[in-house]
Amino acid sequence: MRADRVMRKLIPEHGQAQLQSRGDAFQTLARSVVGQQISVKAAQSVWDRLLVLVGQATPERLLQHKPQALRQAGLSQRKCEYLQDLAAKFEAGQVHPRQWDSMPDEAIIAELVAIRGIGRWTAEMFLIFYLMRPDVLPLDDLGLQRGISLRYFSGEAVSRSDLREVAAAWAPWRSVGTWYIWRSLDPVAVEY
Repeated sequence: MRADRVMRKLIPEHGQAQLQSRGDAFQTLARSVVGQQISVKAAQSVWDRLLVLVGQATPERLLQHKPQALRQAGLSQRKCEYLQDLAAKFEAGQVHPRQWDSMPDEAIIAELVAIRGIGRWTAEMFLIFYLMRPDVLPLDDLGLQRGISLRYFSGEAVSRSDLREVAAAWAPWRSVGTWYIWRSLDPVAVEY
């Protein structure tokens, strides 16, 4: 709050709310794949149907079903393939959730983007919402871009360097600053 005039106003407006981690790593990533490019409500509906189909959302259970069977839950062919790649990588030990606490953010991002269907933005959301990493700045996030544009630049378009410059005052808490910018656009907190 001392380093940023906008945060000085936003934090008291949303002071009671906070980020909370939930679920396990596999389920969090699987839910993010299911929810890509569809509404939150639609994603929940597909997720619920997937759970009815497979029982528990574990790598083992997903790999027991062929992509065509998973489509019955309302998933596209591509999302079925992404979920199976995610499950296969977890099952084969190609991702290392037990080591993530000691790994730097960029190493985790590199591990996650090697999974089909997971890009940098999804990996950054995972760092913020699941691993609770305090200093992630998701430069490609449209909400962050829009919020900084509105709060700092009177609605003018912003560049990546503008985003970095504004967020420099938030370090080493750029995840927190991002979260408050999101809250300034939508007071209902999104959970991943």
